[in-house]
Amino acid sequence: MYEENITSHVWKIFVVAMAIILQVLWLCVVLWQLSYKFTYVNLLVRVIAIIVVLVIVNKWTNPANKLSWTFLILLSPIFGLMVYFLFGRSGLTKHTRERMDAVNRQVEALFQRDSAEEKGLEKESRSAYLQSSYIDKWAGFPLYQNTQTKYYSCGEEMFPDMLEALRGAKHFIFLEYFIIEEGYMFNTILDILEEKAKAGVDVRFIYDDVGSINSISFGYYKKLQERGIPCVTFNPFKPLISVVMNNRDHRKIFVVDGYIGFTGGINLADEYINKVKRFGYWKDTGVRIEGEAVWSLTAMFLEMWNYINRSTEDYSRFLPSVYREKEFTSDGFVQPYGDSPLDNENVGENIYLNIINRAKNYVYIFTPYLIIDHEMLICLSNAAKSGVDVRIVTPGVPDKKAVYLLTQSYYEPLLKNGVKIFQYTPGFIHAKCFVCDDEIATVGSVNLDYRSLFLHFECGVFMYRSKAVMQVKEDCLRTFEESEEMDVSFCRRRRLPVRMVQSLMRLFAPLL
Repeated sequence: MYEENITSHVWKIFVVAMAIILQVLWLCVVLWQLSYKFTYVNLLVRVIAIIVVLVIVNKWTNPANKLSWTFLILLSPIFGLMVYFLFGRSGLTKHTRERMDAVNRQVEALFQRDSAEEKGLEKESRSAYLQSSYIDKWAGFPLYQNTQTKYYSCGEEMFPDMLEALRGAKHFIFLEYFIIEEGYMFNTILDILEEKAKAGVDVRFIYDDVGSINSISFGYYKKLQERGIPCVTFNPFKPLISVVMNNRDHRKIFVVDGYIGFTGGINLADEYINKVKRFGYWKDTGVRIEGEAVWSLTAMFLEMWNYINRSTEDYSRFLPSVYREKEFTSDGFVQPYGDSPLDNENVGENIYLNIINRAKNYVYIFTPYLIIDHEMLICLSNAAKSGVDVRIVTPGVPDKKAVYLLTQSYYEPLLKNGVKIFQYTPGFIHAKCFVCDDEIATVGSVNLDYRSLFLHFECGVFMYRSKAVMQVKEDCLRTFEESEEMDVSFCRRRRLPVRMVQSLMRLFAPLL
């Protein structure tokens, strides 16, 4: 049965990929023939290429992104223009924006800002307050106290608590994930969801169609619906060339009864809890929050759910206080946040940059992919040059060979500037964590790569002096001991052809 599923997934991907490739090739051939036969068409294409390049150069966007598209368009105007108009525009369509904005306004009306909490944070740390203020003003997610936190250093630690929360659900369960795959983890969750739905619990499920393209069948959401579990897919994948396919829902959101939430890098598939071995030991991380801050995760889910379903509802009935009888207790300051391609604000990257820029003693980072822009490279380098202990952990076993080579291509400039890089030798690290100065940490879904930072819907939790902060640090210290520290000689030992390939890949990294 498993082999049949694998064959089905491979065939599905092959058919879809061929359909898109044939469409792009057909359009390119048509334009090429027209430009070859008619001089004025060729001239028109070149004029359009120059105009598009000028527009790209004058955009307030990532310089590396500009360079990649400029090079490609000038190298091959017909192919470059075709690919750019299909995949180069990160924004969603006007209609999509309007629909999402309408839902956002309804949900955000229920966000309540507590000036006492903000002043309390400012009194404790001006730096943390400025970071929190940025998240509030530019991402739209407020600061909370009255919330407990718990960090998980691997998926198999978090999974039992997820099941306990599901079994204890009495009113509603919201799940939103990038990847789902049938197996022990997902099927165990499905059984509980089906049982709870039959008992009258409001169960809702969202998954990203592209994220799960090689793990489940087309129209899989119908199987969940047949089991009584309302389920929808974000941005359903079609074998048609379309700009909106660029934007994916990479979030991991798990909410029970409005006051228990989980997020992090952990998807719903067996490798995330090491029930199956794919790339050695799979290390991922997550965080559990309980209290008022869960409302931000709930709001993100409801925004996506009602956007997809073109619906609305009474959002106030999902607030944390509705189904919680006991008072919430405080555990430092907690601020969940979301990042969206809608707002032209790189929230995920800016939060990371702010943490690095304001670090005094150390910054420890987990990331599965290290494909960074010039700003991030300079920021990491300057922190290390200033005496901050900057350490990054990347995978020792790759999940994608090309991305692994691209990640390693950034080692040399960082190492030369004093950044310490460790490769996680037991296997693949999929975690996305920052911890700084025993005070600040963030755990979420945001990778250090272009797609995650600029194109996807993402989420995370910013924490100041909560229990989870030191738990993240302790996990980092253990992970350093398990990993191999890189040096500049590792980069220089690479053969010239490999280094040339890495240089070429780095040029086109924003397009991958």
